[in-house]
Amino acid sequence: MRKNFGARPYIYPQPVFIIGTYDEDGTANAMNAAWGGVAGSNKVSMSLSPGHKTVKNILARKAFTISMADAAHVVEADYVGIVSGNEVPDKLARAGFTTFQSEFVDAPLIEELPLGLECKLVSYDASTHLMIGEVVNVCADERILDANGMIDPTKLEPIIFDQPNSAYYKLGEKVGNAFDDGARLK
Repeated sequence: MRKNFGARPYIYPQPVFIIGTYDEDGTANAMNAAWGGVAGSNKVSMSLSPGHKTVKNILARKAFTISMADAAHVVEADYVGIVSGNEVPDKLARAGFTTFQSEFVDAPLIEELPLGLECKLVSYDASTHLMIGEVVNVCADERILDANGMIDPTKLEPIIFDQPNSAYYKLGEKVGNAFDDGARLK
C-alpha cells in the first residue's frame, strides 16, 4: 500500500547548498538553497526566486559559489537561509562564517565549509526561477580527502533537506559500488 502526497518535489536526497556571492560594494553574502542539483557534466541548476539578494548579486556579477552544508554547521547553514541579506547585510559574520575570494570566479568561498563549487552564471529565468551555472572548479579542504586524494563523503558529512518534515539529515554509510554492483545481474 502506498500513500499519495500529490504533486510535490519530494526528492531524496536533497542537498543543502550555501550559495556565496558578493554584493555591489563587495560584501560577501550567502543563502541556503535546497532546491538544486546536477544539470549536466559541468552544470548545476537551482530554483531561486528573483527577490533574493543572492539572485541580484549573481545577475550583477555573473558568478557564485556553492558550498555543501555539513553536519558541523547545521545551525549556521540554517541561519543564512532564514535571514535575508536584504535585511541583514552582515549575516555571514553573524553566522560565524568567514570567506575568502575564489581563484576562478568573482564570488566568495566559505572557509568553514570544506567543499565548494566555483560557478559562472549561464542563465536565469525569473518566471520559472530556474538558474543554471557552469562549474569551473571544485575545491576541497584536505581534511575531507581520503588517502587517494579523493573527496570522502564520510569526512565531509554533507547534510540533506527533508522538505516534508522541515528537517536536516546527515548522509549515512556507503552501501554499494556504482557501475559495479549491478553487473552481477548481467
